[in-house]
Amino acid sequence: MLSALQHYSYCPRQCALIHQEQTFTDNVFTVKGNLAHKRVDNAASGFENGVRVERSLPLYSKTYQLTGKADVVEFLEDGTPYPVEYKQGSRQKKMHDDVQLMAQTLCLEEMTGKTITEGAIYHHKSHRRRVVHITNKLRQHTIQLIQNTHKLIASGKMPVPTEDRTLCRGCSLRQNCQPDMIANTDRIQQLHQHLFKPTGDE
Repeated sequence: MLSALQHYSYCPRQCALIHQEQTFTDNVFTVKGNLAHKRVDNAASGFENGVRVERSLPLYSKTYQLTGKADVVEFLEDGTPYPVEYKQGSRQKKMHDDVQLMAQTLCLEEMTGKTITEGAIYHHKSHRRRVVHITNKLRQHTIQLIQNTHKLIASGKMPVPTEDRTLCRGCSLRQNCQPDMIANTDRIQQLHQHLFKPTGDE
């Protein structure tokens, strides 16, 4: 799923918890995000200012073995798709958002035969778009992440927590993940050695 790629880009352990362990917990950020997407999903497709707009458009790629849907795809006059991904936060660059948009682009290019040069992230908080240019660097980075995500899910292994603890602050799976405890290898080793060791007189 396209969502697995975005989760992997954010944190491979988060991806494994959701897509291998089927573990998910909401927090204020995920609830706001779901509400934002719900408003988009409920809106009708059609023409807006002369532009054909498709909402909740199913996507797939046989080449990269991807499936999912796009929040919004606008079609330019020559039929070229222009993907628009909706996010609930403020207008700021986040690589995992760009990767998700790039993955949608790969699907749309395969489905339509058109080359896409840009898309956009629409941020609900600021009500503004951030244009994402489809560069070769972003394309290759995303393809590599797709391969990594497939390998992770096929392996059935659970990655260690990310070293960037700032990502953990807003993660709804923090209690499930226990990143600080898992990362404390000295404490784990100590528990392993003494947890079942009898103490005191019998």
